[in-house]
Amino acid sequence: MEIYDPQTPPDPAEWLALDEQERIILALDYHLAARIKLPEPDIHATIHAVVENQIAEGVGYVVRGMARLKDGGLSRHDALHAIGCVLAEHIFDVLKLEDHDLGKAKLAHYETAVEKLTAKSWRKRYGA
Repeated sequence: MEIYDPQTPPDPAEWLALDEQERIILALDYHLAARIKLPEPDIHATIHAVVENQIAEGVGYVVRGMARLKDGGLSRHDALHAIGCVLAEHIFDVLKLEDHDLGKAKLAHYETAVEKLTAKSWRKRYGA
């Protein structure tokens, strides 16, 4: 795989065969080529890669969330951003924890948050 386009789902086997850094570079290259200005391009590309990984691995609640967001009118790229926002909030919350058992509870919170995510709720919260 040499080109990544967030509007088109990558072939799961091809995507997962790549090294993690290659996935991040592909996402970064897409945004650079599209001249999309980002405040933290590396973090943005990393979150793209993580969400794409979850979709390629068949993580049910992320796959369902992607379908629901697209059905709600978001482009695939915006749906990746919506799920990525939930993921980033989850990571931030987990990093604040001292007890790793609570981290497991927070993973359940991430799953629930993605399951509840709609195009309307994402637009309302993030003004997208």
